[in-house]
Amino acid sequence: MAIREVRTIGDEVLGKISKPVKEVNERTLQIIEDMFETMYETGGVGIAAPQVGILKRIVCMDVGDGNQYLMINPEIIELSGEQTGMEGCLSVPGKRGQVTRANYAKVKAFNENMEEIIIEGEGLLARCIQHECDHLDGILYVTKVEGELVDKEVEEDEDEE
Repeated sequence: MAIREVRTIGDEVLGKISKPVKEVNERTLQIIEDMFETMYETGGVGIAAPQVGILKRIVCMDVGDGNQYLMINPEIIELSGEQTGMEGCLSVPGKRGQVTRANYAKVKAFNENMEEIIIEGEGLLARCIQHECDHLDGILYVTKVEGELVDKEVEEDEDEE
């Protein structure tokens, strides 16, 4: 296991579209393990492979609901409702911004065994799914911020995605 460098805004890899994963091999499993470790070490609730410099469609999430989520080649298949809230990103350190997203998200993806899975959720999980899937398409949340980015409060205990 290794903590990887999180790429930050301005790094060209963050603006590129990630390629689908064709097979899960030892290297892929190592990347996934490193992504989870990096996410936990940096205080995030989600991380996408481009954030650690890998242009593959892999997302790891843990929104504090007792589950770890791994999505390989995720495809959002349903969105509904609306929520507006502050969002942060490990790739935009020290900043937050208000973003409106769907309140419910349903995604089809594959697990580490390349078995199809469905993940659905509301609130923070739905926000995280959308935020991380955006990363796979080279989209940073800052393009969706309503108003200005603000400095993240030091005492704020909300996690970054």
